[in-house]
Amino acid sequence: MPEEQKHEANAKEASEQRPRQSRPQAFGPGAQQQGQKPQEEKKFEGYLAEVVELAGRRTGIYGEIKQAMCKILEGKDKGRVIRRNIAGRIQVGDIMRLPDTSREDKPIRPR
Repeated sequence: MPEEQKHEANAKEASEQRPRQSRPQAFGPGAQQQGQKPQEEKKFEGYLAEVVELAGRRTGIYGEIKQAMCKILEGKDKGRVIRRNIAGRIQVGDIMRLPDTSREDKPIRPR
């Protein structure tokens, strides 16, 4: 038991003595070459929509998709209510961004 404690103490002292060095990333989104401007933040494209009603049934292989009626809040279809399949946690009153408003999903029918 004392040997384990000594080993832990030695490891702790060694980590305290060595200063952490941060290396610049050579690849990936954080990498910047000299002379280049930092990348602008990406803006989400699409249309805001509010969930006004959830259908009672689920779809998808594992039941992970819910069907919701969404009211479009901006764009050319403002005020229109469309049916969309949504993955993840969703509840009435949530606001989300849809990539387009022209698609509408079919209602889920029981078998």
